[in-house]
Amino acid sequence: MDIELVKENANDKEKFIEYVKEDGLLLEWASPELQDDKELVLEAVKCDGGALEFASERLKNDKDILLAAVEVKGWVLCYASEDLRDDKDVVLKAASRDGQVLYYASQKLRDDKDVVLAAVSNKGIILKYASKRLRADKDIAIATIKQNKKAFSYIADEIKDDEDIQNIMNPPQE
Repeated sequence: MDIELVKENANDKEKFIEYVKEDGLLLEWASPELQDDKELVLEAVKCDGGALEFASERLKNDKDILLAAVEVKGWVLCYASEDLRDDKDVVLKAASRDGQVLYYASQKLRDDKDVVLAAVSNKGIILKYASKRLRADKDIAIATIKQNKKAFSYIADEIKDDEDIQNIMNPPQE
């Protein structure tokens, strides 16, 4: 796509909808008014969740936009407003795509078992950002080390000697 042509049409919503359907990141070159157009931004993030970076601040606080963006790329939660980083639906969907998003989740959701379980199930090492309470949760510890044994060091000391956890870390020899 010719960027100069894209820039020339920065105010043309119809052309921009076609552009972002091909490459959502072209939202970067849209006018501020179009970057604040929900229909256009929704098309952009459906194509490439990373387009959220170029959405207006108002739309970064729009739950519909965020849900569509994290459906494609979970990590884009980093562009979300503080309110949506505290929204369980949004963070849970993002965490099921990319466990790394636990880093961007609110403190409240770092203490939510569903969210933390979704995150560690696909990126165990992210346990280090979970609450202390959940680092001592056996279910979460097991999911964590099943995904990545290197995350064992982030499990609370009081459960490291648990028989089930030790059997995962050091499987009995047959």
